Amino acid sequence: MYKKYEMELAGRTLRVDVDRVAKQANGAVLMHYGDTTVLCTATASDKPREGIDFFPLSVEYNERMYSVGKIPGGFNKREGKASENAILTDRVIDRPMRPLFPKDYRNDVTLENLVMSVEQDCSPELTAMLGASIATSISDIPFDGPISTTQVGLIDG
Repeated sequence: MYKKYEMELAGRTLRVDVDRVAKQANGAVLMHYGDTTVLCTATASDKPREGIDFFPLSVEYNERMYSVGKIPGGFNKREGKASENAILTDRVIDRPMRPLFPKDYRNDVTLENLVMSVEQDCSPELTAMLGASIATSISDIPFDGPISTTQVGLIDG
């Protein structure tokens, strides 16, 4: 049995499904905002990496073509490398979360965000950022979070 948390946010339902999928990860949530769905997982290695003086955090954001209803055509049917938007989203998730881990933590940590479906006017980036924070917070990984997200835009000018 999984846990489900819901709330209304800006006229849409924000739903967080905990322990529904990815049960082998340290923390995993399935985030739903409107019709946008993102699987967010947080995993850490059992032992610290030897001989390094930095925190090995890896953030992955994957927005596949099928999530927006497109299938790659032509000769090459594969997805290919990460888009510029995916790389920038990786960085946007990494920057606020990195300082919230202990300074001396040397275990490999991976935050994986897989976009399953996208509603045209719901940001999967913000949903992934919030999901990564929740997945890390509910895991056994030492983390002094969660974080919150916002998006600022300029309209007509």
